[in-house]
Amino acid sequence: MALSKLERRSRIKQRIRKIVTGTASQPRLSVYRSNKEIYGQLIDDASGVTIASASSREKGVTAGTKVEVANAVGKLLAEKAVKAGVETCSFDRNGYLFHGRVKSFADGAREGGLKF
Repeated sequence: MALSKLERRSRIKQRIRKIVTGTASQPRLSVYRSNKEIYGQLIDDASGVTIASASSREKGVTAGTKVEVANAVGKLLAEKAVKAGVETCSFDRNGYLFHGRVKSFADGAREGGLKF
């Protein structure tokens, strides 16, 4: 029997999380997308702390297509990360394909100054 979309993504997510971890000097950039919104967090897994976060629900994000909004959220998160003193991170795509909104988010974060 085939897996549902959620079960499949859950397995991929577990496989990724075995490898990708975050520290204080190089946190994990986790991305979550719903049907309407996109969220990103810089997480220090060693101490269990979120260093910076951004989402498409914040006031600084302009309206547009979902891909444009994802790019803007990536840039916003990168600005917050640079203010917090973070320059490098490891990207956690959270089981999603690196395509579309997730890729646009990553490109926006790179444009904002994050390296991964």
